[in-house]
Formats: sequence, structure tokens, C-alpha cells
Amino acid sequence: MVSSRSCKACCHAGSPPKYFYAPILRSLPDQSIHFTSATVKIGILVNPHKSGSLPTLQKLREALLVQGCKVLLDEQTAMLAGEDGGILASEFSAHVEIAAVLGGDGTMLHALSRLGRFEKPVAGINIGTLGFLTSCKDDELDIFAEAVAKGYFTTSVRTLLDVTVHWHGKAPESFTALNEITLARGETGRLISLRARVNGELLNDYRADGLIVATPTGSTAYSLSAGGPLIAPNAGVFVITPICPHSLSQRSLILSDNSVVELSSEDRDGGPMIFTVDGRDSIRIEPGDRIEVKKAERSFHLLRLEGSSFYVALRQKLHWQGV
Repeated sequence: MVSSRSCKACCHAGSPPKYFYAPILRSLPDQSIHFTSATVKIGILVNPHKSGSLPTLQKLREALLVQGCKVLLDEQTAMLAGEDGGILASEFSAHVEIAAVLGGDGTMLHALSRLGRFEKPVAGINIGTLGFLTSCKDDELDIFAEAVAKGYFTTSVRTLLDVTVHWHGKAPESFTALNEITLARGETGRLISLRARVNGELLNDYRADGLIVATPTGSTAYSLSAGGPLIAPNAGVFVITPICPHSLSQRSLILSDNSVVELSSEDRDGGPMIFTVDGRDSIRIEPGDRIEVKKAERSFHLLRLEGSSFYVALRQKLHWQGV
């Protein structure tokens, strides 16, 4: 049994950022995880474009096998290793208790879409420097293998965004985001006009380079680069952050994750915009299209080794005191 205890640079005007807060009130509950067999099954996904991914994969497999774990590879990872018999990452949920992702934060975000409805622990093994979404570095593989084999880890339950694009004149399309969704100017250098509604009520008509709707997990990513606040992962909130707004009064807004956020534009002179999900899926949005953002029913379960936490990552990544 395992107990669960748990950019892009933007121009800023001279005054320090200010944040406005809507009523917020709860945090995400942690969950307990129970393995049904003595042998822990680990599924591995690798970013084949990362330097050092293949030797790291080999070292990880060896470390896990020494600890008595069973290792499965997804199809792309098996191909990288020159092997047959990999399974689809979207089928991991039926075959493994833990997914291990070798790469960095970007690889973890991409793995979210590949894993599908995987609501078990996901461990990020960073090939390089420490990331906010990774569980350990590539020089800690023996420690990681022993931890997962013996249950010496926790999980941090992370909010996901359920995003629907309501196209003008065609069927809607759905997406899932862990960090954020962004609606930004596309082929023009002009500011764009964006209307934001919260629970059907007008929030603001923004004139900016774009708008970000981020989860607490995403508060350390693009939203932070755009002047947004840092938010603890278990806070039950979203943050709306404008990108280089024309008015200094247009600041980040934190609101309850029970909210439904709608973004649209009727400015037909402003041209098309670009909609992205976690920095991928770049899609052209036209005036008249509408984007609806709300909390997803499922969550992302980030594996944390004992002794690591969001606050440790903050101190190390942002070079705060006390490291």
C-alpha cells in the first residue's frame, strides 16, 4: 500500500504585478493507492529526441528489474530500444500501476495526451536539470526504483482543464490540459480583442497579445512568464493571466476552479488567433468561435519521492534561499 500525502518572456510595465482574487476555498484532496500484486508493473515512455534517452532507459530498466519490478514499454519506446512487443501508451491503464516518463516537463505534458485516461501515478524522470513536473533526475534511478518497488513515495493530485472549442458552423472539439490553454494573436502584430466571461457573466474585454487560463500546476509555466502568481498545486483555483495587456489595470485574476471560463472575440478586423493546449495543438481560431474552459472530472497523479515537494522544487528552480 502506498499512502498519498500529499517561457516565454513577456514585456511588463514598470509597476510590480498586482493580483486580484475571487472567492476561493478549498484544496484538492489527496488519495490513497493500493497495489493489487506484490510485483509492481511499470510502464515506460521515452522522449526519443532527448539526448541520452536510450542509455537512461537501459539504466532504468536494469534498476527496476533488480528491485523485482515488471517493466513494459510503449510502442515508440520499444522501437527506440530496437525491440518488438511494445504496447500503446493509451493501454497502460489496463497493464501497469505506474507510468514512468523519461524526458522533461515538455515530455510529461505530451505524455498526458498519449496516456489517455490514466489515473494512476505518473513519474517524470528528468534527463537534464530539475523540472517542476519531474519526480527525480537521471542520476537517481536506483533511488527511484527502490522507492516504487517498496512504496516509498507520495502522489500529488493535479487539476486538469477540460476545454471545448465551439466552432462557428461546425461540431465542437474537446481537449485536456495540465498546465494551461492560451489564446494569442496569430498572423498579425496587432493587439487582439478578447472577451472573457466567468459563469456566464462578463469579466472583461481584454486588449492584449493574448490570454492564458492556467491551473495551479501551470502557474509555474507560461503564466509565470507573463507576470502571473505562483500557486500551490493543491489549491482549488484557476488563474487568468493576460499577455502584455494594453492597460496596466488588467492583471491576473484567481478564481475558484468550480468556475466556467468562456473566451471569444468578435473583432473581425483583428484576424485569426492561435489556440494552444500545454504549448501544443496550435489551432487557428476565428472571430465567432468560442472556447469554454472548466475543471475536468479526472485528475493527474504526479509521483513524488519522499523528501521532494513543490516547495523544494521552487527553492531549487528559482534559486530561493534555504537550498
